[in-house]
Order: sequence, then structure tokens, then C-alpha cells
Amino acid sequence: MESKNFLKEKANELKARWRFGRYMRHIAPRSVQATISVSFTIVALVCMLAMGVALYQRFYVRSEKMLTDSAQTLLDQTVVNLEDYLRSMRRVSDAIYYNVIKDEDLSVDSPSNQMNLLYEAHKDYLISLALYNEDGTLISASPVGVEKPGGDVTSQSWFKTALKKPENLHFSLPHVQNIFVDDPTFKYYWVTSLSRAVELNRGGVPGQGVLLLDMNYAVIEQMMEDVNVNPSEQYVYLCDGNGTIIYHPMLMQISAGVFAENNTSIAGYDDGSHKEVFEGSTRIVTVNTMSYTGWKLVSVIPTSNSYMGLKDIRYFVVMIVSITLLAMLILNRLVANRVTRPIRKLNDSIRDIEMGKVNPTVYIGGPTEVEHLGRTLRSSYDQINQLMKDMVASQEEKRKSELDALQSQINPHFLYNTLDSIVWMIEGEKYNDAVFMITQLASLFRVSLSGGKTIIPVEDEIRHALNYMNIQKVRFKDAFTVDFDIDEKIKRCCTVKLIVQPILENSVYYGVKDMEDGEIKVRGYLGDDGDIYIEVSDNGFGMSSEQLQFLLTDDTRARGHGSGVGLINVHRRIQLRFGQQYGLKIESEPDEGTTVTIHIPAIPYNEENQKRLEGGKEHEYE
Repeated sequence: MESKNFLKEKANELKARWRFGRYMRHIAPRSVQATISVSFTIVALVCMLAMGVALYQRFYVRSEKMLTDSAQTLLDQTVVNLEDYLRSMRRVSDAIYYNVIKDEDLSVDSPSNQMNLLYEAHKDYLISLALYNEDGTLISASPVGVEKPGGDVTSQSWFKTALKKPENLHFSLPHVQNIFVDDPTFKYYWVTSLSRAVELNRGGVPGQGVLLLDMNYAVIEQMMEDVNVNPSEQYVYLCDGNGTIIYHPMLMQISAGVFAENNTSIAGYDDGSHKEVFEGSTRIVTVNTMSYTGWKLVSVIPTSNSYMGLKDIRYFVVMIVSITLLAMLILNRLVANRVTRPIRKLNDSIRDIEMGKVNPTVYIGGPTEVEHLGRTLRSSYDQINQLMKDMVASQEEKRKSELDALQSQINPHFLYNTLDSIVWMIEGEKYNDAVFMITQLASLFRVSLSGGKTIIPVEDEIRHALNYMNIQKVRFKDAFTVDFDIDEKIKRCCTVKLIVQPILENSVYYGVKDMEDGEIKVRGYLGDDGDIYIEVSDNGFGMSSEQLQFLLTDDTRARGHGSGVGLINVHRRIQLRFGQQYGLKIESEPDEGTTVTIHIPAIPYNEENQKRLEGGKEHEYE
């Protein structure tokens, strides 16, 4: 019976391995040829993608630099044009002041004729010329005009600024010319005023006045419009040092609130190119400050425009990568086929050996490495045949010892009955119960294996025992109750694995399974001596003192059928691992129940202690 169960377990293990291998074959390359092809293709693809990304990034950086260089060149040329215009206006102002006003005695002569001559020479750039006394009285104007009634030039900013800083020339922001009325067209001209303080001579008595040149704003506007060919892709605007806009191609939209400009912040930028995020859009902003006036010429390019020239490059990179990948696939296929042909022949020889073919022919040929493998395989096959004959004699003894070790971990009867219960639940459509049983069984196996470790934490051992009892309660339809009371202080201490489950198995099968009110209690605590004690008590049928004295010995005279095998196994494994002073203590009275106490030292579970205790594994009894 035991041999039959052993064979069933081995068959189930082989079936599970076969299913896992079949799954892995579905998701992984099935041959060396496929592996080589896939590997080379992946490497080529990654390299091509890396090259494509690097190339694209390089083009993007170069494209962005070209945009900034182009913007800087455009601004430099525009600044030169604007400064030339403003410089010519300053020269007109100097000519009037130094050649006319300073040489005239205003009490006798009038500078009107000379001012008219200068106006006529520059009337394409000027709207008017005017000379005022410091009290705001008009002395002379060109072209001749009549001041608006009620006008007070002393309150205007250009007048006050000129008198406040007489050593400088002052440029105002654009405004409507609103001084003269004898020519109706004067009322609607937009001008930029150039004002300066001048010294006046009246009969040898010095005085002070203000010279005003109203420059035609249309000249500046035309220069800026020539620059702003396509404002949707790039636009240029002009502002003063405080960020107040002098010219903007979308000034009407800004005034209407449908467009916004970051002119206030940009006024604080240094000359050169800057990248900023404004209203969710990334922009390249280039600033160039005009000399003397302090005005700033600003170029704005949305970075989205820098991608436009890279669209064709993206398509080109994708095309190159696709063509190269296709060529790699074909080349890899040819190379892999040539390289793997000898390996496939050798694999066919191995398959013949796996199928049990009598005297199979082992392929020897191809490259030196494959030929060496063939010779080694043939030699190994001969040695294996001889070893198989030698192993047959010792197989039966080994099987018996392996069976004893397996019984100390998972009883084959328990596994068989559990699987049978799962099948019964599935056939009865009790899927939730079946899922619960399978989950508990999986957890049971996980702790049983423990990654090959013999020393595990107490909490893992208790979890294993709890999973075992959950399965047994389902199998026996809750014919008994189980109560676990484990002190938190001992859960992270070391223990030998699979020492509680065999005791619970004895309690179930030889204590409470045939009772109507069976109870099993598991209590773990830290004793007064600092050691760990785990008690497994039941209210089963108990046993006599004669039976107790033989339970932890090799003498089976007083044992019931099968009882005690797991107990002595647990007892000896504990003593071999921790010393003779530890192990099991059994107390029992007929018809009152049995208590088995596990006594182990309290050793904290950590990597150092685990490895130290595992060091004696070769002496462990299994």
C-alpha cells in the first residue's frame, strides 16, 4: 500500500513538471536557432532604436540652435535699423539745438526758418518740431501750427522729464500727437516724442526751455512689420526697459484680452536666448537691448515649430530602422540555420535516447564543440547504462529511507485523501470549498518546502499547522474544534520545521476524529526559564502509562497502529538540532486526553542564527 502511494505521488510530481515544461516551451523560443534569431534581432532592434533616438535628438538640438541663431541674427539687424533711425533723430535734435537755438537771440530773432528747413529735410520721419519756454509757452514750431486751446504741455511726461534730467535726451512711449490743430491731420498721428532741455538766450539773459521732436511712429511700425512676416511661427515685438509694449504684432488682441504676452517678466531677462514656459507652452525667447534708449527687442518662437522640420527626419529614421530590421531577420535566419544544424542533429540523437531506443546512433560531427559534445554524450550514455545496473540493487533500500523521510513531512495518505476530497467538492460543484482546500494545501506545501531550509520562524511553523488543521476540519466536516493561542513573543524565534503537524496528526487520528465533541488546543508561550514551549492538547481517548513509556523509543510494542512514528521523528530531530535537554514531553490519561509539549530554546530568527543552525544539517535525522 505504501509503495502504491509513493508511486502515485511520484506520478503527480512528474505530471506537474511536464505541465510546467510545456508552459515554458509555449512562451520561450523552442530551439537554439530561434533563440539566436530572436536574440540577434532584439539586439539589432535596440541598437537601431538607440541610434534613431540619438540621431533624432541630435537633429532636434541642431534645429533648435539654428532657430535661436536665426532669431539672434534677425534681432541684430533690426536693432541696427532702429538705432540708425533713432540716431538720425538725435542728430536732428543736436542740429537744431547747437546750430540754431544756441546761436539765436530769441529776443530779436526766431529759429522758425532753420527749423522749417530741417523739418522739410526729414519730414518723412518727423511729424513736428516745437520749442517751448520752461513755463510751457510755445516759442516756435514747424510746420507752423496753432496749439489746442486749453492745452498744457507742462503736465505732459515728455516735458517734465526733459526738465527733470536736462543732461539727457528722452524718448517717450507711442502716443497720439495732440498739441496743434491748424492742420486736422495732426490730431490722429501716432508719434514717439524725443525731448530735451535746452538753454535759451534772450538779450544776453539765459533761460531754459524744451525742444520737442515728434517722430513718426509709422516708421518704427513699418520696420517691425517687415520683420514679422509670419507671426504664427515667430514674432518680434518692442518694449521699453520696464516691459511696456512699444510695438507688438498682436497688440489689438492683447488689448482685447484674447492674447497674453509675458513682457513684464521678459523685461528682466539678460540679452541672449532663453527657454520659458508661458501659459502651458514652451517658447524660445531671444532678447536684444538697444543702446542709449534701453528699449528691448524680443523674438518669440514656440518650440512646437522646431519640430516641424523634423517630421521628415522621423519618417526617415523609422524607414531606416524597418529596412535594417527586415534585413537582420533574413540574415539572422540564414546564420542561425547554418550554426544550429549540427546541434539539431545532436538533439535528434538525444531524443532517441529519451525515447528508449535500443543502441541509438549518436551524431558526431560539425564544429569542434559540437563534435566534442557528441563524443561526450556517447561516453556518458555508456556510463549511464552501467550506473543504472548498479543503482537497481540499492534502489529499494533508498526508496524505503526516502519514504520514511517523506512521512515526517507530508503523509501520502493525507495528500491522497485531501486531493480526493477536492475532486469530490468539484464534482459536487462546491467550488468555494475546493478553492479553500487548494489554497490551504498550497500554503502547506510552501512551508513544507521553505526554500530548502530546515530552520524556519515559529510563526511559519504555526501557519503550516493551521493550514493542515483547516484541511482536516473540512475533510472531517468539523467533527472537532481547534484553538490556537500563540504568544507574539515567540513567533520570530527559530524552530525545526514540521514538528507541530505530526503531533496534530496523531491528535486527529488517534484522539478526536471519532468523538462528537472533540477539542484540540495549541498553546505557545515563553516559559519561566526563557525557553519556548508549544503544547498540543486534546480531549481524546488518551492512553495508559505503559503506552507512554514506549512512544519516544524505537520499541513499538505499546503503540497503536501507526501511532508514535511522527512523535519519535520530531523528538529526535529537535534533540539533534538543539541538544538532548530539548524535545517532546507527553502526558496522557485514559478517557481524559493527551498533551504533547514541545520544548525548544528561544533563539531569535535572523540570517546569522538561521545559517548557524542549518550548519548541522548533515547530522539531522529525517
